[in-house]
Amino acid sequence: MNTRLTWICHGATAASRKALFPLDEPLEDKAVEEAGRIARLPHADRIVTSPALRARQTAAALGLEAEMEQRLADCDNGRWAGRSIAAIGTEEPENLVVWMSDPEAAPHGGESFLGLRRRVAGWMDEQSLLGGHVIAVTHPAVIRAATAHVLQAPLPSFWLIDVEPLAVVRMTSNGQRWSLRF
Repeated sequence: MNTRLTWICHGATAASRKALFPLDEPLEDKAVEEAGRIARLPHADRIVTSPALRARQTAAALGLEAEMEQRLADCDNGRWAGRSIAAIGTEEPENLVVWMSDPEAAPHGGESFLGLRRRVAGWMDEQSLLGGHVIAVTHPAVIRAATAHVLQAPLPSFWLIDVEPLAVVRMTSNGQRWSLRF
């Protein structure tokens, strides 16, 4: 069974512009306008979104009626949420180094990259069994985890994947494996 998966990254927020670990913040006004200018999306059998406000607002700005999917939530950054990487680097330099070098570590008390990748891969595998076209509006970290999963890349590759606001990434599955589609 063939499955097409179109990932759409949520639009920019004040936190993303300031390099802060995200909270449940709204989109910037400009991001809503930019989302409205995205080319018309193809028909989808299922449309889902992260439960985060910024993802739901992006879906609405795209004219999509989406169901919330908890497994597409952003990576849980624990006590670091709302703080900048620079501040954490000053206050907890050893924890930041561990977090950036060990995909199984979650020194912030949230979710590890390994946990994120497993969560996203499980959801993707479920979609592969259902077939059809799925549009998923979510977060850069989720799309990075999905990309690393599809490429069967080592977890540190997570840091080498850049996903911009409103980026669109396409993947396909033949029921046995996923592929990136450009």
